[in-house]
Parts: sequence; C-alpha cells; structure tokens
Amino acid sequence: MFPISDDNPRAHLPIATFVIIGLNVAVWVLVQGLGSPRALAESMCHYALVPGELLGHVSPGTQIQVGANLLCRFDGDANPISLVTSMFMHGGWFHIVGNMWFLWVFGDNVEDEMGPVRFAIFYLCCGLAAAAAQIVTDPDSLVPMVGASGAIGGVMGAYALLFPRVRVNLLIFLGFIVTTVAVPAIFMLGYWFLLQLLQGIPALGSEEGGVAFWAHVGGFVAGVALVWVFRKPGHGGPRGPRVRRPRVRPPPRERSGERWF
Repeated sequence: MFPISDDNPRAHLPIATFVIIGLNVAVWVLVQGLGSPRALAESMCHYALVPGELLGHVSPGTQIQVGANLLCRFDGDANPISLVTSMFMHGGWFHIVGNMWFLWVFGDNVEDEMGPVRFAIFYLCCGLAAAAAQIVTDPDSLVPMVGASGAIGGVMGAYALLFPRVRVNLLIFLGFIVTTVAVPAIFMLGYWFLLQLLQGIPALGSEEGGVAFWAHVGGFVAGVALVWVFRKPGHGGPRGPRVRRPRVRPPPRERSGERWF
C-alpha cells in the first residue's frame, strides 16, 4: 500500500512542511551528492547516527565499512549533533522520495492544526524520540542510522489521531494489477504501525543494516503522545475532513436607481 493523496484540503500554506522537504532535498543534493557512492559514504561517516559511538561504547580506532573500499574510523568521541543531522540524511533515491512523499501527504494537515513553528518543533521532537527508540533497542550498534522516517512516523501518528475518518487514497499492487482504493486514515496508518512493530521484533539485536523499524515505532508513539501538546489552543478533538464550500453571491439589489453587485 502506498498513499497517493488524502481527501482533506488544507486551510493554510504548509510553510514548515515546505521548509523541511527543502532542507532534506538540499542535503541530498549538496552533501550526499545525489547518492553518488563516495559522497554518500562520507556523509554516513560524518553525519549518521551510530548508537555505539554516541554512547561511548566504541573503542578509538574502530573501523566500519560504509561503501565499496571505503572505511569510517571512530575517534572515540561522542557525536551528539548526529541526533539531528541524521534526520536529514538518506540512504538512496527510493528512501528520500518515499519519505518526502509521506511527509507531503500527511504533513500539511497536521501543520494546519499546530501552526508552522509548533509543527517544526513537534517534527524534531518526534525525530529525537525515534532515534532514542532505536538506540534503546541496540545501544552497542555500529550500524549508521539515517533518514527522516522516524520524524515522519510522528507526523503520521498525529494524523491518525486528528483525522481518523479522513479517506486516504492508496495505490495497491496485486501482482501485475495496479489499482487504487480509499480507506480511513486510521486503518492505513494503524496497519503501517502494526507492520513496523511486527517487523521490528525479529530485528532486535541484529547487527545487519536495513530498516530501522524501532525508530518508526518510537516516532509514531511520540506523535500520538505529543499531538495534544503542540496542537494550537482552542482546537477540539478528532475531526473529519475539511470541506471547501463554494461561496454563494447574494442576489443583486437595486437601490435608488443603482444596481449593486
């Protein structure tokens, strides 16, 4: 299942969502060289989150392979800024395109409910919670972790609570058949969360690279927990989709021989 749109018109221009997407794209182009092997490997070495390095569990001089014939050597110093920088890094084209599309589909309406500043802070908090969840599950890991999906998982958790009945249009692949179906957001996002949870359990303690499922779980849970903290005051509980109604122009009136339009 891949979400292609939702039936939930936004009320305001999603400034923060645009900025976050722009920053991710800028990093992908300027720092990661559009995924070129050497630039990608160097970015992993300098800006990715490595739990063992962050917690000081790595001996100075330890090396890991980050690309073909490319090694990353740890100096023994923690790199706390990687908690943030890793949120804006990606491992490939499918990784960044998929993440940015999910953020585009679900981010604008959540930003409507919070405002751009609150939404940006909420996004970063969810990303930090996602990193914490992955670190807790494997504190000695030397596998570099990158990606915005933990923070975006938080956005999805918030969306599930704010707009549970909104229809999300999904692209479905059934062998050679491709079709679309519309389902309530709570169904699609609940299924996504359950999938991360079920896939994360076998990955516990694994030293192999791959998807950081527990970062997704941690981000989603953080979004569910923090949405009411960051939502703008005065907003009520969960709501359905916004409906744009056409403006009705009043009938023309005649007054003192003049016509009013």
